[in-house]
Order: sequence, then C-alpha cells, then structure tokens
Amino acid sequence: MAGHSKWANIQHRKGRQDEKRGKVWTRVIREIMVAARQGGGDVATNPRLRLAIDKAKAANMPADTIKRNVDKATGNLEGVSYEEIRYEGYGIGGAAVIVDCMTDNRVRTVAEVRHAFSKYGGNLGTEGSVAFQFKHCGQFVFAPGSAEDKIMEVALEAGAEDVVTDDDGAIEVLCAPGDFEAVKNALEVAGLQAEVAEVTMRAENTVELSGEDAQRMQKLLDVLEDLDDAQEVYHNANINE
Repeated sequence: MAGHSKWANIQHRKGRQDEKRGKVWTRVIREIMVAARQGGGDVATNPRLRLAIDKAKAANMPADTIKRNVDKATGNLEGVSYEEIRYEGYGIGGAAVIVDCMTDNRVRTVAEVRHAFSKYGGNLGTEGSVAFQFKHCGQFVFAPGSAEDKIMEVALEAGAEDVVTDDDGAIEVLCAPGDFEAVKNALEVAGLQAEVAEVTMRAENTVELSGEDAQRMQKLLDVLEDLDDAQEVYHNANINE
C-alpha cells in the first residue's frame, strides 16, 4: 500500500522536539502520573505506564524521578491531580488540529488553547469536529531505504494491520494501539530500529500547505506545542516551508 510523503515532516517534527527538550520531562511526568493513577503502578499490568516509562528513559529521566511520580499518582505521595482533555480545531487552509492536554485547571487550559487558535489564524472547534479525520493507532516509521520485505514480514507476523510505503520511500507500520508493544518487541528482536515508534493519532488525509500558509501553520503549531498543558499536537497539514 502506498502513502503520502511523510519523511520530511517527521524529521522536521523530531528536530523541533529536540529543540524543546526541556519540556519533554514535564510532559512525560504528567503522562506517567495519569497512566499510574488510571491503571495502577505495576508496569506488568499497565501497558500505558510501561510506554510512558519508556519515553521517560529515552529522555534520560532518572529512575528515582520516575518512581517518585508513580508513587505520587498512586497515592503513596502527595501530588497534583491531572485530567486529560482533548481540543479540536482548524488551522490554516482548514487543516485539522487536535491538541491533547493534561491539566489541573480546565478553565485556564481552554482559555490558552482558544487564544492560541484565534491569535494565529485558526479556530477552536467542537468535540468531534476533526477527530474523525484521524486514526488512533500504533505507528512505526522507518527511514527510506530500510529493508521493506523484512519489516513487512516481521510486522505482519507480530499482528500489525498494515505496512505502508510512502511516496518518499519511508516505511510505516501501523497496528492497533493494544498491539503496539507486541509489534515493537518483534521489530526490535529482529534488529529493525524505527525512527519513530509511538501510539498516535494518524491523519487519514493531508492538506498541502506551502509558502506563507505553511509558515503560518507552523507558527500556530509551535504556539500550541509550547502551551504548558499541551501533551501532544496532531495535525493533517503537509508543510512545505
């Protein structure tokens, strides 16, 4: 199956995330706390917590910091209680945008998200207004030139739903969120290292933006990602700056 060109956008996003490394710990800590509060502090029975701890380790977070936040969330230590909220809206050219937040103050968060959309050329929509344009799934992205046949064989055997070759040669493996760990482990055992491995909201279709529109869209995304309560920002814009 063929897909759109994603490699440049993925590399662009990774570069920007690296620039914002200081905020990564804050986001990961919130994810750990919510995962532990909802599913308990035992990683053996809580796959969401396992994934959050993997992210924490990838960000070089010390083990005692991880444990302290699990303990906070499970009531062993005093801590802040976060709730998850999803906001949906439109960016430049009608591009769909989802902002997943974790907050201890819903009123503050919605005000900040609405302000960012309105100031930078977007519109905050209603619940469900754009989410149908995305698929909740596990996603693995391999660089152009990777061993496509081997990736396909290993991934499908492990329970992946699809393997997509994008226009630019990047290879995507897609699976149900519940199968993410099994597919991830199988790929790693086979020595196949994905550039991106995450449970995400994957856009089903893309909106092409270039020139000034692309720059304006990137500015809106940067502002949304920089919000203190924003955990993840998903969009369907193919940005050609």
